[in-house]
Amino acid sequence: MEEQEREISYAEPSASDSGVVVVVVNPSRARPPLGVLLATLLYCAELLNAAALCASYGRTDDRHWLAFTVTFMLVPAALIQLTLIFIHRDVGRDRPLVLLLHLLLLGPVIRCFDALVVYFRVGRKEEPYVTITRKIYLKRGEGTRTECEVSRSERMLATHRNAFKRTTVIQAFLGSTPQLTLQLYATIQEKYILPIRLTLMIITQISVIYGALVCSVLAVQIRYDDYKVRFRPAAYLCMILWRGLEITTRITALVLMSTALTHWVIPVGVANLLFFFFLPWAEFWAKKGSLAEDVEKNFSKLGTAVVLCLFTLLYACINVFCWSAVQLDLGHAELIDRKQRWGRLAAYYGARFVENLLLITLWYFFKSDFYDLFRHNIHDCLRCVCWRRRAGRARRAPSSYSAAATMVLMPDEPREPPDPHDLDSDGDGQETAILDDVTEYP
Repeated sequence: MEEQEREISYAEPSASDSGVVVVVVNPSRARPPLGVLLATLLYCAELLNAAALCASYGRTDDRHWLAFTVTFMLVPAALIQLTLIFIHRDVGRDRPLVLLLHLLLLGPVIRCFDALVVYFRVGRKEEPYVTITRKIYLKRGEGTRTECEVSRSERMLATHRNAFKRTTVIQAFLGSTPQLTLQLYATIQEKYILPIRLTLMIITQISVIYGALVCSVLAVQIRYDDYKVRFRPAAYLCMILWRGLEITTRITALVLMSTALTHWVIPVGVANLLFFFFLPWAEFWAKKGSLAEDVEKNFSKLGTAVVLCLFTLLYACINVFCWSAVQLDLGHAELIDRKQRWGRLAAYYGARFVENLLLITLWYFFKSDFYDLFRHNIHDCLRCVCWRRRAGRARRAPSSYSAAATMVLMPDEPREPPDPHDLDSDGDGQETAILDDVTEYP
């Protein structure tokens, strides 16, 4: 055991490379799968809250909200199950329990449990390495090529991490982002905040930001695949702020326009989706290339085309709400163009700025009573708070004769003046009424 926990390294000069080749045997302690656990928690929380919200819509007979909520809940969940099965290659394996849990939309749960079991078993017994990874470590501007021996357990953990990175992006942009847009629009239209809906909006917002962060990190790792990339906390913070503000601005523009021009926002969203969906295919047909054959060896050409269409759909959904940071190349074996095209980046953000500005301008000229509704709701809320505070002070006041008389002798309607010839009888009646109220006052 002590032999495994050491880090063994030695250097050899290479005739073909001016750098130094360092062979490293990794220690038996592996990194905990925190990303897998967080992705599973977000998936379960969003699924359960969406199901509870669907039940609430069913009780109130809101068929339109119910239909869209169910769609944005089940479609990404089904795609996540297919992605996990595809990455782990469970179709030809005898694992009926795992496949059953995937049918019940509980695939991420069993995968997370499997990852935790593998993590806690690492280091209990000696394992021979099954593969060697080669990376270039940058330190003070100098690159060191490193070869790392990877054991079977570490390889399984890496497979789980890669699978959940993909499912996190799917959940964020095929489920959470449309769900957040829908529930925000429903809240504005119904003019009140439902607690379960607010909870779902908070969860989807966290899922969207986390998914966008994972997407940015994946883009950097794919582009610099030969390097071991490590991010500092400040880099993560910058990416979170950038992606969060970008997606929030886009959702706000779409929701504001939908409140003024409800039926016109659908063509805008569909046009964006179709444009980014067919853009990689148009470039592929323009190059007259052939489909990548290394997507999956067991797939036919039809199966490969279906997988590529789903991959392109995810790419289009990402670009509808934010910059995807990568470009598709359907003729390449990795399906990703590693070159950074700054011209396309500038064109995307320029067009997105103009589109968002146009949507907000249309909302400004065709807006409904949203501002009036907001003002009246705030006014009613303040009146309610002031009334409750006044009622609380009145309950805490001493029950004296003068205080009770002041409260009682405030008629809502004007009363007839008393008869001056009958003062004694009227005074006796008023005094009797006041005494009765004093008796009943708490």
